[in-house]
Amino acid sequence: MAKSYTVMDIINLSANNRQKVLKQAASALASSKNVICPTDTVYGLLANATDNRAVAKVYRIKQRDPNKPLPVFLESIEAAEAIAAVSPGDQKKLRAAWPGKTTFVLDLKPGIDIPAAEGKKIALRVPSHEFLLDLLKMVNFPVTATSANIAGSGPYVEIADVLAEFKIRNEQPDLVIDAGNLPPTKPSTIVDLTDNEKILRP
Repeated sequence: MAKSYTVMDIINLSANNRQKVLKQAASALASSKNVICPTDTVYGLLANATDNRAVAKVYRIKQRDPNKPLPVFLESIEAAEAIAAVSPGDQKKLRAAWPGKTTFVLDLKPGIDIPAAEGKKIALRVPSHEFLLDLLKMVNFPVTATSANIAGSGPYVEIADVLAEFKIRNEQPDLVIDAGNLPPTKPSTIVDLTDNEKILRP
């Protein structure tokens, strides 16, 4: 039976409890919960990208315009090909960039419904972060890949900034995985492969 989480349940990640934390995070995501997790760029706000209720809560937590789509994390190129139209040329670009810090916009396959997507397009990335990749493999579904901050602020690499951002909010994440401060970096580059490789975010 999945654990019931209190508001801002915080777990410190260490080498000793890694597997336990993975299972707790996977259970939370499978139960329509939201999880703040370290990534290869900044702290991210994760939810099951196929779950309407979980995705709706991401928008509320971030106070984000619901008309703006959410990027999505996947465990592999094969997982991307299961939901998006990937041409041979696209596949070469994905293989050159993934795992890594480049998000690609692709067309959704007909019949695929992902609430985090924008109409018939979806922004996908396979991150280069061991813990996060193991979590993605464990849940075996795409998760939201948006930064853990209120719209217009952040993003954050320091856990104290993440916690301060949400602790006074009425709508808070369900679970926070505290991996300490992350190396200074920028959010991922976004490239639209459906529009002549247009750079949406450098």
